[in-house]
Amino acid sequence: MMKFRFKRQGNDTQREKAKQDVFAFNKQTVEHGFPSQPSALAYDPILRLMAIGTKSGAVKIYGAPGVEFVGRHVPGGTITQMHFLLGQGRLLCLLDKNTLHLWEISPGDKGSYLDKILSITLPGRPGVEGVRASRVTALLPTRRCDLLCMGTEGGAVRTLALPSLAALEARMLLQDQVLQSVPDEYKCGRSLGPVESLQEHPRYPGKILIGYSRGLVVLWDLNTWQMDALFLGNQSLESLSWERSGRNFVSSHSNGSYVLWAVGGSRCPPVCRPMSCTRPYGPSPCKAISKILWRTSESGIPLVLFSGGMSRASYGDRHCLTVMQGDTQVALDFTSRIIDFFTVHHTEDGDRFDDPTALVVLLEEELIAFDLQTTGWPVIPSPYLASLHSSAITCSYHVSNVPHKLWQRVAAAGRLQSPPQTAMKWPISGGNSFASEPKQKDLLLTGHEDGTVRFWDASGTSLTPLYKLSTASIFQTDGDHGDSSAQEEEWPPFRKVGLFDPYSDDPRLGVQKISLCKYSGRLVLAGTAGQVLVMCLNEEWSDHVISSSVVDLLQDRKGFTWKGHDRLDPKAGRIRFMPGFQPVVLVQCIPPASVTAVALHAEWNLIAFGTSHGFGLFDYHFRCPVVARCTLHPTDTMAMEGPLSRIKSLKKSLRQSFRRIRKSRLCGQSRLLVQGLAGKDSSKQLGEQGGSRDADMAPVQRRIEARSAEDSLSGVVRCLCFADTYLRDAAQRGPTLWAGTNAGCVFAYALKVPLRSGSWGGAVEAILSKEIQLMHRAPVVGVAVLDGQGNPLSEPYQASRDPATSLDVQASHSVLIASEEQIKVFSLPKITMKAKLKLTATDGCRVRKVALASLAGGHALLCLTNLGDVQAFSVPGLRPQGRESCIHREDVSGMASCVFTKTGQGFYLISPSEFERFSLSTCQVSSPLCSVEVQRNSRTAVPSTPPRRSGTPSAQSTGGPPSLGGQDGVRISPGFSCGDTTMDTTGDLTIEDVKDFLASVDEVENNLRNRSADDWHSAGILINGTVWNVL
Repeated sequence: MMKFRFKRQGNDTQREKAKQDVFAFNKQTVEHGFPSQPSALAYDPILRLMAIGTKSGAVKIYGAPGVEFVGRHVPGGTITQMHFLLGQGRLLCLLDKNTLHLWEISPGDKGSYLDKILSITLPGRPGVEGVRASRVTALLPTRRCDLLCMGTEGGAVRTLALPSLAALEARMLLQDQVLQSVPDEYKCGRSLGPVESLQEHPRYPGKILIGYSRGLVVLWDLNTWQMDALFLGNQSLESLSWERSGRNFVSSHSNGSYVLWAVGGSRCPPVCRPMSCTRPYGPSPCKAISKILWRTSESGIPLVLFSGGMSRASYGDRHCLTVMQGDTQVALDFTSRIIDFFTVHHTEDGDRFDDPTALVVLLEEELIAFDLQTTGWPVIPSPYLASLHSSAITCSYHVSNVPHKLWQRVAAAGRLQSPPQTAMKWPISGGNSFASEPKQKDLLLTGHEDGTVRFWDASGTSLTPLYKLSTASIFQTDGDHGDSSAQEEEWPPFRKVGLFDPYSDDPRLGVQKISLCKYSGRLVLAGTAGQVLVMCLNEEWSDHVISSSVVDLLQDRKGFTWKGHDRLDPKAGRIRFMPGFQPVVLVQCIPPASVTAVALHAEWNLIAFGTSHGFGLFDYHFRCPVVARCTLHPTDTMAMEGPLSRIKSLKKSLRQSFRRIRKSRLCGQSRLLVQGLAGKDSSKQLGEQGGSRDADMAPVQRRIEARSAEDSLSGVVRCLCFADTYLRDAAQRGPTLWAGTNAGCVFAYALKVPLRSGSWGGAVEAILSKEIQLMHRAPVVGVAVLDGQGNPLSEPYQASRDPATSLDVQASHSVLIASEEQIKVFSLPKITMKAKLKLTATDGCRVRKVALASLAGGHALLCLTNLGDVQAFSVPGLRPQGRESCIHREDVSGMASCVFTKTGQGFYLISPSEFERFSLSTCQVSSPLCSVEVQRNSRTAVPSTPPRRSGTPSAQSTGGPPSLGGQDGVRISPGFSCGDTTMDTTGDLTIEDVKDFLASVDEVENNLRNRSADDWHSAGILINGTVWNVL
């Protein structure tokens, strides 16, 4: 009988309760930034809400700052069109799969939430020729919100009842009915093409304009189901727009022209000709005008807005939106493609004129609003949807609990940098936000590829820009080509608009590491070409010369040749800087490799920096280096080439690959031989000791092979930190510097920093006191020194300015070293292990990010693994507090961009333009709390069980495939995450579970052949898991 040596511990109720009070993972917080790949836009002028749809199926509704709702279509798909049911808080979404979905903002206990209530699969799927003509191309919900008109690719117009989405088969307009009234000379034996646009009459509800691709426009009366007028166009139609009085409308066409039409009052269906035709940028061939709006004003001069229409030969590659009013004409030139746009204007029935106040343009990479009431039409600052990726994000840095003085100085510098051009408030102002004011101010700093650092207000649910710092003016870059005073041509009247600029003048400018001292205002920026800048915050203009120093990290090592990019040369002479962060010292690392780690101690006037070749310590007060240590292994040849190098030897790469293969084979053969001999000699002994061996390995652990010191890039410095601790002896604390490398080595330097209060002392001295080599040589990802209570040491100036957070000076300190495989805590000054946690051996994961955070019950160690899990451990005991899945394991860029805050929150990129925010603490949860007041009467209520068509079985009852509608009744909070795009269902479904829904290819072809393009009998609605066929 087998005996177990180790007894499994039972669940301690009090301990589990304590964990729940401290650790609570919440991913449904908020998303910051601009939605990735937007595809549709909608606006509700009554509720003043805006909706954006994306190619991944995400739905985002925005109102006033703090009012935000997020939902997602499952399974995903590209949202092609979105329309609000005006004043009802309901949104219609059409997907490229020809499915229609109805969302609703519903009241809840903690504010309003977004809920998908209906889904319907329309009889037209892309790629199937038999039903291609039924694919929906245009949507129009009437102003009464009782009818939905749908134009199809086959030229038919179908109707659905709202909000039930019930098909009205008796009210269907086919193209043949329209062709009966078309003159014979216009028919020419051709069809009218797909329905491109549907627009309702502004004065007479029920009358709609139907625009066909060929150019024909029909005024149709839905009440009498008769044609009122026919407008014969000769160019391919793109869009339609009514004039407010309803006496005129305008159409835009594929040849870059727009046509003005007059609507007659006769009851017989007249054939109308255009009043005028204008090609703004002709006569040369022009691109299509994809959308046009005609807005009236009290001055009598209409405002015309249209996208496209530029000359193909000269400006065909530009993304322009033209605004014309009288003699004033401006071509807004954007840096990304225009998705859609709308105007904020008067929509009440009693108003005679539109009088637009604002223009909102959705671009592929940003959202821009314009003030149409101010001369020059300036840009309105946006309180949300910031363009984080105006230049590619290269690093992030978070600062918690920023002092009020620093916050005011940074905000003042930002206001001076970009003063407001208009006093107009943000026009999208629907809903109410009742989220409380943040208790503290938080900053999020993002470094970018073009050498800029942007400061964001991350205190609440919205990420708003505060200040922008650029380093390009300090260096002589490849993009400097003298004074290019080439002026734009006077015609067309272009005006550059937008912040998105993905092109960098010089990739060496990229910011890789950031460190900020919030008490002194000192900032350190490290870049791709080995440049390290020390900056100070100045409220005045400054004109000075930047002090420059060079630190050779190789220490004249022979036989090394740098094959990477050149260093950045600073500009000579004085440079004028505006108020804000101004550079005072430039340290250039040699070789100019990318900086991989940086640390700042403003109280000691010291900075530390590391690259793939070594690390250095610099005294920026005396402008002199203190330490320069090379960490390269003699065989490390990969460090000779930087990330931008194109000079790589194919012979060396092949040689290294064959050496690795040969080495792995030899190691594997020797390991099998040793195991075989050991198995023959000790099989009996192992049988006698059976249980004890297993007990020693409990829990089951993987065998971890030690890494070779000859591995490439073993000299990369991964982390640096300063600490005032006990390193030499236990009697006296002193300044120290800790550095961790990719080879599992930790260097600890004892520093001698003279007192510099009053009169300055001498130079800083550094002595290597300890060198710790981890057994498996796993890369060191983090080093931190803890006080006697297990709390991290105070920041520079923190003890003097915030005595409540001073460290415990009575007890001994300990150092926490986190590698990719293990986390260990050693006592100081003797390096004696106090606690150890094996992650790779037990869980098979590797550590990617670590940070110390303050939770409700004290400090904890937060850890992100390569599996995307976020784990929390107590310090210094390293007891597990919680483990949750946060990032998809395939999302490598998301893990690399993750940054933890000191309050238990985190940020990571779910796309190049969006940050996902999550929380691990019960005390720090940032999520939008908002409400939208809507009025719905009984007529607009959605039926819980729609009527079933008699004699028509549902899709499930006939054994056919279920409807493609998403899961209904899914309640989605305002902070629903759109980062959850990957669904792993491996092992959940078997062939037995889905065999009833499978059909042969012949059966599918027969079904499609028997089903005509205009057959709507099987259109179904999925409600609460049941497919209903409706009229």
